[in-house]
Amino acid sequence: MNAVRYLDLTSPSEAMDVLKEIGVDPYGIQAMVPKMCTLNVVIRGIECKVANIMKQEMLSIGGDVAVSRGTVACSIDKTDAVIIGTNKQMRRFAEKISLQPFGLQRLSENLQTVMRNIERQDFIIKTPERTLTLGGHTAIMGILNMTPDSFSDGSRFNNLKEAVACAEQMEEDGADIIDIGGESTRPGADPVAEEEELARVIPIIKEVKKRVRIPISIDTTKAEVAHQAINEGAEIVNDISAMQFDARMSSVVAREGVPIALMHMRGIPKTMQEGDIAYRLFMDDIIDFLQNRIHVARTAGIREENIIVDPGFGFGKTMGHNLQLLRHLNELKVLGRPILVGTSRKKFIGSITGGEPRERLGGTAATVAASIMNGARIVRVHDVKFMKNVARMTDAIVRVPG
Repeated sequence: MNAVRYLDLTSPSEAMDVLKEIGVDPYGIQAMVPKMCTLNVVIRGIECKVANIMKQEMLSIGGDVAVSRGTVACSIDKTDAVIIGTNKQMRRFAEKISLQPFGLQRLSENLQTVMRNIERQDFIIKTPERTLTLGGHTAIMGILNMTPDSFSDGSRFNNLKEAVACAEQMEEDGADIIDIGGESTRPGADPVAEEEELARVIPIIKEVKKRVRIPISIDTTKAEVAHQAINEGAEIVNDISAMQFDARMSSVVAREGVPIALMHMRGIPKTMQEGDIAYRLFMDDIIDFLQNRIHVARTAGIREENIIVDPGFGFGKTMGHNLQLLRHLNELKVLGRPILVGTSRKKFIGSITGGEPRERLGGTAATVAASIMNGARIVRVHDVKFMKNVARMTDAIVRVPG
């Protein structure tokens, strides 16, 4: 009996390999690969007359559009819609609706942008000192906390010498970036005065800059801290507030020409885990927030190519939210920006595996692997050497050569 098996294709290049193995003609491969990759795209709040046009156009080329009951008769005002089809059908659909009225031309443009974004594999960001390519392998961002109340390693470094030695060890262990912070962002943490934060991070940045060759990132929400850190050699700003806490941050980043990581968070660290943590549409809310902050950054003069996005694991999210975010991290690809993930030693891991923060190595490794498999390009970790090997192995599984 002839064997029948299921093909789990995760990329166009995998589809191409299957067809080459069979011996399909090169022209046939070019025609068939787009038919083998399927997409589901959701669009919110469409007028019924527009949704009906979309459904007709997609049905005519073999796809479909799922809409709310009552759409066909226009007994409701608006509907959400899921467009269902292969890559080839999506492209043909985008072409067809570009000729239609009622705003469908704009929808066509947006759909084409989304398709380009989710297919993108590599990103290039430029610091004042170097060009970084994100894609061939997952970048490891090592955490160097200069905070006495960090949830994981508070008071770990009693003096400058120990902190510098840690940074040097991170580089030796395979870190691609060192992220230095002087204010704890654990749930319930009190804010730190600007002068105190500067006193914590500037001396270490000065010394680390002399000793390591990899870029330094400054983890701060304060524009003045970012400014002084950049003057001492920091090349990336990692802002958990996505430039919301300090209105001057965008001008500093734009003027200095450094990349910035924009993170999703609800509220402030002091209170972000209090009360009822509810979302309207969880993934939509995160993506909409990050999309808005990208727009704000671009408007301020920050190059889009230098924007990194972080969905903010553990920041204003329940354990269920964090797990959902891991499962659906790929959806952030619609933003067209490299994804940074920081799950290291976090509480939601301990809720499942047990143990204090430093005992969550295995759980962290699982989240790092899942993040990479679902689109992360940078992982922020405490245990650099161990997670470097986790990332290397996961990259070998998911980064298809060629």
